[in-house]
Amino acid sequence: LLDDIVLTHSLFLPTERFLQQLHQQYPGGPRGAMRVGTRGPPARWEEGSGLRRKRAVLAVLLHFLETYKGLLQEEESAGKVIKELYLLIMKDTSLYHELEDEIIKLHQLVETVELKVADETPPPNKQVKPLFRHFRRIDSCLQTRVAFRGSDEIFCRVYMPDHSYVTIRSRLSASVQDILASVTEKLQYSEEQSTRGDALILVTMASSGEKAVLQPSEECVFTTLGINSHLFACTRDTFDSLVPLPEEIQVVPGDTEIHRAEPEDVANHLTAFHWELFRCIHELEFVDYVFHGERGRRETANLELLLQRCSEVQHWVGTELLLCEGLGKRAHLLKKLIKIAAICKQNQDMLSFYAIVIGLNNAAISRLRLTWEKLPGKFKNLFRKFENLTDPCRNHKTYREVLAKMKPPLIPFVPLILKDLTFLHEGSKTLLDGLVNVEKLHCIAEKVRTVRKYRSRPLCLELEASPAQLQTKAYVRQLRVIDNQNLLFELSYKLEPGSQ
Repeated sequence: LLDDIVLTHSLFLPTERFLQQLHQQYPGGPRGAMRVGTRGPPARWEEGSGLRRKRAVLAVLLHFLETYKGLLQEEESAGKVIKELYLLIMKDTSLYHELEDEIIKLHQLVETVELKVADETPPPNKQVKPLFRHFRRIDSCLQTRVAFRGSDEIFCRVYMPDHSYVTIRSRLSASVQDILASVTEKLQYSEEQSTRGDALILVTMASSGEKAVLQPSEECVFTTLGINSHLFACTRDTFDSLVPLPEEIQVVPGDTEIHRAEPEDVANHLTAFHWELFRCIHELEFVDYVFHGERGRRETANLELLLQRCSEVQHWVGTELLLCEGLGKRAHLLKKLIKIAAICKQNQDMLSFYAIVIGLNNAAISRLRLTWEKLPGKFKNLFRKFENLTDPCRNHKTYREVLAKMKPPLIPFVPLILKDLTFLHEGSKTLLDGLVNVEKLHCIAEKVRTVRKYRSRPLCLELEASPAQLQTKAYVRQLRVIDNQNLLFELSYKLEPGSQ
């Protein structure tokens, strides 16, 4: 029950208020109650000993800190409440020797989440992180991925209508208004121009030409960009003239690393990279992503990056096949991709497996009749089995049965977890007559705990550090894909005009 409350409290009580209620329950603090309603604290606490109450508060606080850890660095107000509680509890160290073990653990956890009680010198400047896909640098892509936080600083390019760009340094959680301020400063726009109606607006532009104006208050726009989407700054007068970057619509067929690399190497590097991305996601991001909790979008950055990667792998499959002009070579590549999917499934990387199968089922690929006819019968049958496994019928029954038999470590098909959480959210109310629907919160927490179970053991893949392996690793981590469906269809009809 305690784990249920800690994992889901943001649905019925914001973090700061949750901790304040906990603070009020501590003897010596203001009186209060840990509930949404207005009733007072339980009678047994009023009549019971201070030790029992202190131990109860410590149990909640310890579990909260253990679950949240690094996320608390993003919540300044919550950190202040925890510091006050920590000081109150430390004063009782000499009076309540029975709490010694809990207080030692509390001290260790407070240090772990960097909630220092005493005033300290300002922290050193944080290292600027290259955001997923925005800068294709070999040295950065080969490094192990670490979790992003809202306060992390990144470099990002913002383009102008003439496709020139400025590079800005920004917090991941920066608002559109903050980004535009940085761009304006770089461009040296004057206040006079802004008052004349020439103020800049921030626009997202997809490779297909779709564009949308971002509102000034929106935050964390970097992680919500599409695969080949870019940020443009322009005036309202020039909005209609915006067009995608040239490199997004120019396609040059030819050999890529996929034709030279072994299927086992590609599959293993896919699994290793997706495990890194999966490990970066805090389990609370799943709750925040679906329920838009108090902590806001910045806490879902790592989850959104993994979802982008899933979409990227789907489009990678189609891109590679449609840029392969020779029929025999294309059929061989199709066979290799099916083999890669099989190895990913063997690695228990169901995210890569699903993404590849969905990519091969793209209409621009499935219509290539001549290519599929040249595929050996063994691989045709294997792909039919893969299609049955990813069939959404009966709420993905076949996939769920296969997943239930797997033991950790494994990478699930994350979009399905989000679908299940959305169903739980829309199927019942969070609050009933001012009281928390505990059964709903229990179901949500149980679903989140499956993520904890999948990651309960480390992934062990033996990957060599040879130059060839590093080249494959760099290729897998920086896929160049076409995400414009119209363009994919154009390439498909060019390869096989008469296929149905």
